Amino acid sequence: MPKIFGFVSLSKRTKVMLVGIIALVFLTSSVLYVQAYHKLKPVYEVPTDKKVVALTFDISWGNQTPMPVIEILKENNIKCTFFLSGPWVKQYPEIAQRIKKDGHEIGSHGYRHINLSNLSKSEVKEELAKAHKNIKEVTGAEAKLIRTPNGDYSDSVIEGIHESNYEAIQWTTDSLDWMNPGVNTIIERVTKKAHPGDIILMHASDTCKQTQEALPVVIKNLKEQGYQFVTVSELLKEAPVKTEGSE
Repeated sequence: MPKIFGFVSLSKRTKVMLVGIIALVFLTSSVLYVQAYHKLKPVYEVPTDKKVVALTFDISWGNQTPMPVIEILKENNIKCTFFLSGPWVKQYPEIAQRIKKDGHEIGSHGYRHINLSNLSKSEVKEELAKAHKNIKEVTGAEAKLIRTPNGDYSDSVIEGIHESNYEAIQWTTDSLDWMNPGVNTIIERVTKKAHPGDIILMHASDTCKQTQEALPVVIKNLKEQGYQFVTVSELLKEAPVKTEGSE
């Protein structure tokens, strides 16, 4: 007679099959875990005890928001990192040149504002090369950092970025200014979430209507908390890179 397992009678053959299924599930889960663990990731933050943060701005559209943001940064004697899209740099060269003149770091925001994970690795490299060319021609800067459009990436995208001698940069604190959630929401979110080694995401495209109003208070609040502002490249020198994080 087969033994009883709970209320179900199991034959020897059934037990062997169950053990096999459990082993297969365990093995599959282990493989998936390893794949997830080793998945290539961008830089989200830098682990450090120093109260330093990197304020970053993406720009893809318009010429109304960038200049007020640039002036606010100048008034506060802050250097940050701007990620500029290739077509925008050509369309508004005088603004891109002003960013460079003021001593800010210039990174790439790619060429087309599309999800790079939908492209082949060679196409990803082409997108980077076109944006790099525009940025170099307009500003003279040799960009080495990229924030991918929409923050989208895959292993293949990261490989293409690294093979192009770039580093992929994400963020740990998203101001959500791209959603225009309200000036106070932007201020409160950044003020509360900022931490040592943080990379803060903001935007200076015209679609972001509340950034310039929130920015002075964000800077004031973080300074009062004892934070210093550095570029992303300066932040990367602080400590070994931590390559995973969350908002």
